[in-house]
Amino acid sequence: MVIMDTGESLGSLEEQALKRKERLKNLKRKNQSSENVSSDPPTEKMSLPKPKFRSYRPQDESLLEAKLEDALPPAVEDEVKDLLEAGKEKVVLQDLDISSLAPRKPDWDLKRDVAKKLEKLERRTQKAIAELIWERLKQGKDDNLGAMITMTDKPAVDD
Repeated sequence: MVIMDTGESLGSLEEQALKRKERLKNLKRKNQSSENVSSDPPTEKMSLPKPKFRSYRPQDESLLEAKLEDALPPAVEDEVKDLLEAGKEKVVLQDLDISSLAPRKPDWDLKRDVAKKLEKLERRTQKAIAELIWERLKQGKDDNLGAMITMTDKPAVDD
């Protein structure tokens, strides 16, 4: 049985190969017939696009006529004068805030977003420090508290 299956599969593979060859032959015939039709009228000459040299100066003299003229930058002075005159009417230069024109630091948005959180943490930190001080004072003796106060009140005497 196994031999018959391989024999049948080989037969189908050969059939598929023959069909593929026929299709390729048909495609070749179609391509050849279309080439013959297009090559029949020799009067039509395919013209290649002419090169345009914008920033390159060709060394061959026959190509020099295809070189384009160097482009000149447009005159900006007139446009700037017109804009300045139009701007004088609308904006007074004395009212202009120079600080708003200065570039911002790259991390300004991060600082802005974190500012509220930092304020909350600062309050918590101050509260925790105060609690720690009160705990130390409660644990310590009253004499220590009094001694600490008197030590801080006495002015330092230089000999």
